[in-house]
Amino acid sequence: MSNQIRSIRGMSDILPEKTAAWRFLEKSVASVLHGYGYREIRLPVVEQTELFKRSIGEVTDIVEKEMYTFDDRNGDSLTLRPEGTAGCVRACIQNGLLHNQIQRLWYLGPMFRHERPQKGRYRQFHQIGVETFGMEGPDVDAELILMSARIWRVLGLDDDVVLEINSLGSNSARGRYRDALVAYLQSRRNELDKDSLRRLQTNPLRILDSKNPEMQSLITTAPRLADYLDDESKDHFGGVKEFLDAAGIRYVVNPCLVRGLDYYSDTVFEWVTEKLGAQGTVCAGGRYDGLVDQLGGPATSAAGFAIGLERLIELQQGSIARSEDDDQPHVYLIVSGDAARHRGVLLAEQLRNQVPGLRVQLHCGGGSFKSQFKRADRSGAEFALVLGEDEMERDEVGVKPLRSKGEQQVFLQNDVAMHVAKMVGLTD
Repeated sequence: MSNQIRSIRGMSDILPEKTAAWRFLEKSVASVLHGYGYREIRLPVVEQTELFKRSIGEVTDIVEKEMYTFDDRNGDSLTLRPEGTAGCVRACIQNGLLHNQIQRLWYLGPMFRHERPQKGRYRQFHQIGVETFGMEGPDVDAELILMSARIWRVLGLDDDVVLEINSLGSNSARGRYRDALVAYLQSRRNELDKDSLRRLQTNPLRILDSKNPEMQSLITTAPRLADYLDDESKDHFGGVKEFLDAAGIRYVVNPCLVRGLDYYSDTVFEWVTEKLGAQGTVCAGGRYDGLVDQLGGPATSAAGFAIGLERLIELQQGSIARSEDDDQPHVYLIVSGDAARHRGVLLAEQLRNQVPGLRVQLHCGGGSFKSQFKRADRSGAEFALVLGEDEMERDEVGVKPLRSKGEQQVFLQNDVAMHVAKMVGLTD
């Protein structure tokens, strides 16, 4: 029996062959967010369990079944964050960022939920989250949606995703609707599946989001939340749609879109795709105006969204452009002989100093010229720099193309940086 230790189920390694695509994705999204004036905040991975019970809701699936919760050595109950909004709100309250201030923030990092692993749903997954505080009008709701739409255009995904929107209304309106929905569902209790029966007394709105085909006729004839919205919520949602219409953003009003977290109110939205099977939501968000004071802060308007990075990577099928952020070296420095090995270390440093951005991989560990050239080719480098005994005697370096036809050229060691920079496009 092997004693090999393996990774935890649902928590995957991201290998070097894929990290360049991840960095390109993260860099591209961050660039869009900065273009809208959003600033990065970095948050702890572990928070007090009570934070998520009070924000997400104790009767949600996340809190009841999915959180990684443990007692630390002091006996405190701690939880690996299942989502980012609660932690961001906690940080803003704790550090005084919400007193008569407007904040536009974003964060990036892993989240954790103990779910059944499947394609597009993992126990450790990564999100980019965006949160705004102190703006109550429909314009910021629209800005969030417009910003997410720009992200899809930058990534070349705008034809792959569809925007769905809805309004959950105010807490009082949603309370009236909840009563009507529960009465309707109770009258057809024999048609509810096991999951819906469990949610009936705890989170009945989530029944509307059921994917069970046998439940769809019951959901279609259920009372509509739109019929219970107060005038203020109707005006707010109408304002959001006016902004989207003016900007040419196509959307579908989905009356069954309710989101799975208790803190949402008024506008909610999702970007969905048909290319990822059952896990088709790649971005979701909305308003959560009551969460800040619920967690002990001042009453503050708030809205945001989160993007699942694994699903974007899957949607791109690994084809995210590598050209702007690549792990592959520009040059691979081949050395042969004791003198060349010593000089090679210094030459590699000289090249990096003289050509900012140049990626130089130095061969280490010895080996014949033939084996070193094989490694140079496998590295993906554009050129091999050759430093052997003959080159050392003449104070020269050979430069051989690896990705195109061409003869090896020879340059003085003190001049090679200038020539290499031109060859790889790092200077005019």
